[in-house]
Amino acid sequence: MALTLLFLATESRHHLEAVELKPCLEPTLIVDTHAHLADEQLADRVEHWLAEAAAADVTAVLSVGTTVSSSRACIELAERFGNVRAAVGIHPNYCCQATADDWESIVQLAKHPRVAALGETGLDRYWDDCPWDVQVEYFRRHLKLSRETELPVVIHTRECAEETVEVLRDEAQHGQLRAVMHSFTGPQAVAEECLRLGLYISFAGMVTYKNAEDLRQIAKTIPANRILVETDCPYLTPHPFRGKKPNHPANAAHTLRCLAEARGERFEQLAEQTTANAKQLFGDW
Repeated sequence: MALTLLFLATESRHHLEAVELKPCLEPTLIVDTHAHLADEQLADRVEHWLAEAAAADVTAVLSVGTTVSSSRACIELAERFGNVRAAVGIHPNYCCQATADDWESIVQLAKHPRVAALGETGLDRYWDDCPWDVQVEYFRRHLKLSRETELPVVIHTRECAEETVEVLRDEAQHGQLRAVMHSFTGPQAVAEECLRLGLYISFAGMVTYKNAEDLRQIAKTIPANRILVETDCPYLTPHPFRGKKPNHPANAAHTLRCLAEARGERFEQLAEQTTANAKQLFGDW
């Protein structure tokens, strides 16, 4: 199995040169399916973080937008770096600030050839910045756009997993869902319903935390062809690296190792499987 290990390294402020990363003879390939490379904590050193990722065999990254501006920035990164693709969308915490023009911009950005997904979108009851009905409306807009474009949807849910599933169940009546529940935290019943609806389940750094045994037990039950790994960087740095530096794509390998141990699988086996799953959902990089 092979991915193109090509990215652009900055030699000077005004000059970019293609640099080929030499893989080992039998590389273990890993895809970080959710990273916020355009975040200010990472954006100034993207070349550095991608080089660290490549050294850890994390050879592909999905850079996820949360606003129109960050979605554009993700596309720019995907244009610069051959191992990065973009997701464009409006996060539930920001959709109350969006205008009609903003949504039309997302619709247009979704046509870009380096865009692999829509989102992140979804629902959030942890923060009360945005009215619930506005969140639901924008969530449904992303799902409708997914049906129109055949792009998968990256779904965020926080303290409202059952309500998120209710919307998904309703939307599934209009056509097959193509989506991933990102940074999954449970409960088991929600995982089972997401799987029934055809979703993928992605695990981030939280699955490595000492108090996350329940989450690791859920991870054991996810079918091999539906599991993904991510960092959600610069957030959710896995144990034992929390607090040392921003989370970054290389740490997807660490989270994957924890998942493999929890599932009783070989690291290389799960790496190959999650990479195949990522390509099945998002396409080739």
